[in-house]
Amino acid sequence: MTESDRVVLITGASSGIGAALARHVANQGTTVGLVARREDRLAEVLADCRRDAPESRMWVADLAEPDAAGRIADASWAELGHVDVVVNNAAIPGVRHVERLEPGEVEEVMQVNFHAPVRLTLALLPRLLDRGAGTIVNVSSLGGRLGIPREAAYCASKFALCGWSESLALDLWNTGVKVRLVIPGAVDTEIWDRPGAEPSTYDGPKVPAAEVAAGIADAIDSDRFEHYIPDMKAIAQFKTADIDEYMSRSMDVLGG
Repeated sequence: MTESDRVVLITGASSGIGAALARHVANQGTTVGLVARREDRLAEVLADCRRDAPESRMWVADLAEPDAAGRIADASWAELGHVDVVVNNAAIPGVRHVERLEPGEVEEVMQVNFHAPVRLTLALLPRLLDRGAGTIVNVSSLGGRLGIPREAAYCASKFALCGWSESLALDLWNTGVKVRLVIPGAVDTEIWDRPGAEPSTYDGPKVPAAEVAAGIADAIDSDRFEHYIPDMKAIAQFKTADIDEYMSRSMDVLGG
């Protein structure tokens, strides 16, 4: 399949990684379907994409709403003809010390970061299976492999997405539908500046969203399941090998 024949559906496409990915693949002639809540920002991204991919479309939706995934699956398939790749990228942060965390905040983060990609995947899956081809890309986080102080809600949602992706890949192993799990590190996006959130414990360098977008584009055509962008797999491996040492060192660094 050539880039110009491919159709990619991207959630969280109005800014950050999603917007960068949409522009990146559209620049190669790939038709994109864009999904996000902010219509004005989404329209700007769509206008950029249509310069090289004129058949691209957008849908304004809040994927936290339970019926949104089904509507987006139906609309994207009808208007674009089919979907070759779905990139579950939409996410919100959840930075708050557990002593101040409310159950509703955890539920909100889980709705967007975990339940929304699950619902959209299940809504599209019968069509992908009928075609015997397609790729599901789930954008998790290093916080889906490592527990991070003050980010229990966010890490819970991203850990869940990692586990879902692994089992999904095994269930679909011989179907022609591929699953790719992307694990970005700290990325320079608006997710760090959500109103009302507590400051993150991380204050180091951040990777440009365009770099992560290029990595996701490469992951789509890769034979590998898991993709760390940038490559921080060694940290996850160290944590898995000796979680007590990892936790102790983490708190030493944070002065806990």
